[in-house]
Amino acid sequence: MSALHTALEPKIVARYTVRETMGLVILGVALFWSAGHMDWWPAWAVLAVMAAWTAATAIVILRFNPALLAERLGPRQGAKPWDTAILSVLGLSQLARYIVAGLDERFGWTGDFPLAAQLTALALCALGYALVVWATASNAFFSQIVRIQTERGQTVATGGPYHSVRHPGYLGAIVYELAVPVLLASWWAALPSALNVILLITRTALEDRTLQAELAGYADYARHVRFRLLPGVW
Repeated sequence: MSALHTALEPKIVARYTVRETMGLVILGVALFWSAGHMDWWPAWAVLAVMAAWTAATAIVILRFNPALLAERLGPRQGAKPWDTAILSVLGLSQLARYIVAGLDERFGWTGDFPLAAQLTALALCALGYALVVWATASNAFFSQIVRIQTERGQTVATGGPYHSVRHPGYLGAIVYELAVPVLLASWWAALPSALNVILLITRTALEDRTLQAELAGYADYARHVRFRLLPGVW
């Protein structure tokens, strides 16, 4: 490890910690401010899932792919214009989903919701992001933007969940998007979540096309692992 890398690593970790902590704070404000109270266990459950995902992601990156942390924090050079647009809409829609769920909690739009369904949804939320963490640990190039990381010598990820589907991270995120409105007991929050699922499927298709065109070896990998998200379906 170079002296420069040794000197920069604590700063990178600190930046990551600050950024992710602020994200959790914003999430908490969106949920509890819109709900009008903090005595709302599903919101605390969402925060717990997100905090666990954030911590687990940091752990697996630092253990398996430490260079990926700098990649995730670096300038978004080389990002596809369509990806920037999708991420912008996705971020706003996800925030809106939590605010709508909070307002639903405050005004009771949805009404009573089965506790068993909420607990099942909580388990699915956790499993969805566990799959995202597994994908992150299995792919040294699991960036948050769509680009070919030529400066890092990007290669095709084939281990872990990539043995079964080509985009397991998106699959995990979609499971979370489908489950979290149920956890928050809000059918109204399912509307922005449905938009998020559409955006994630669109991004999957566009990213897959980009990888087939620009990443050496990916087209051959795609012939062996036929399905993008769901085995036997697509």
